[in-house]
Amino acid sequence: MSKRIAIIGSGTAGLQLAYSLRKDFDVTLLHYEEPEETRRGRIQSTQVHFHPTLQRERRFLMPDTNDAPSIQTIHFNVGTQKLFVGRLKGAASSVDQRLAYSTAMDDLRRQGLRFRNGRVSRNELASMAESYDLLIDATGKAGPLVPFPVEAGLTPFQTPQRKCIVGYFKGVSPVEPEGISITVMPGIGEMFEIPAITEQGRVTILFIEAVPDGLLDAFKGIKTPQDFAARMESVLQESFPEIYGRVDLDRFSLVDEVAFLQTAITPIVRRPYLMQSGTLVLGCGDSVILADPITGQGCNTASYCAEQLYETLLAHQESPWDEQVGIDYWNRARPYVTAVTEWTNAMTGPLPEHIGQMLMHAAADQETADRIVHWFEQPSTAHEAFFRR
Repeated sequence: MSKRIAIIGSGTAGLQLAYSLRKDFDVTLLHYEEPEETRRGRIQSTQVHFHPTLQRERRFLMPDTNDAPSIQTIHFNVGTQKLFVGRLKGAASSVDQRLAYSTAMDDLRRQGLRFRNGRVSRNELASMAESYDLLIDATGKAGPLVPFPVEAGLTPFQTPQRKCIVGYFKGVSPVEPEGISITVMPGIGEMFEIPAITEQGRVTILFIEAVPDGLLDAFKGIKTPQDFAARMESVLQESFPEIYGRVDLDRFSLVDEVAFLQTAITPIVRRPYLMQSGTLVLGCGDSVILADPITGQGCNTASYCAEQLYETLLAHQESPWDEQVGIDYWNRARPYVTAVTEWTNAMTGPLPEHIGQMLMHAAADQETADRIVHWFEQPSTAHEAFFRR
């Protein structure tokens, strides 16, 4: 008889795991929102799926949104100075998670995957452990449900390093060549401009990473979509004149009434395995590896770890699922998680001198520019550049 797995959460990690595990195991996906609720809800992220993540999604036959803009370049600016445009090795894309998640859930339901609707509480885990051979906590930023121990060496911060301010906008002409634009304002924060697709069509994601209480931390008390759009227009005019010059003021607005959010994340990494009432519980995604989004690695790390978890379970398919399975999973995933985490944490502080010099050199050397941009596709190369001189 197939081993029984409960996946708690229907985000990036949970859905990829459902697709990858469904043919080899008896899988139930537990979720607290129906697809239509997700589709009509508030935006959840600034997601960019880089090429390795898209390859994993194709491997597991996940739905493809062909209408998404093909992201092939990253523009890098410091203040008002354009430094370079680097070329990604493979195309990336950004699909509104409301659309991506609801589409995937509908697809899995058509394929016969077992679903259970309702929010899972910590008090339920003991009884759930009696019904399954494995529980996977993929509850995202709201989790985890179990007390996975904190990895102190990968968790240096006790407070958020940035305020995250995000809106999906109409009326912004893309940079040329079309791609992601990153503008760094040293000591103040960053602006990310991302072409994306939503159910309503193409949008430009404007994502501010604001140093708390600094110049860009200008959205305190903003509650309505109209006020949010007005404040973003003002910030663009004052601090990002190049973007403001591409704004059609007659069309500039959020794509829908809930296409904005403000949050602040304290980065934390937890050891992603634990025994609960004799049943193994594994963590995957933001529930155990929560990073500041400054490097755009949240969904990509979740996808990577979901693949490592899949490979681990296949390797142990015929053996007992005990703590050793969790140890093997963490041993597979930890080198990547370490590289992402240490690079991302470094990006929230002043850049090392040699990295600043590399960025300036990239302004006159396309090979260096392309190498820097590849950091986002393969974080181990970023980690090597930052820490292994």
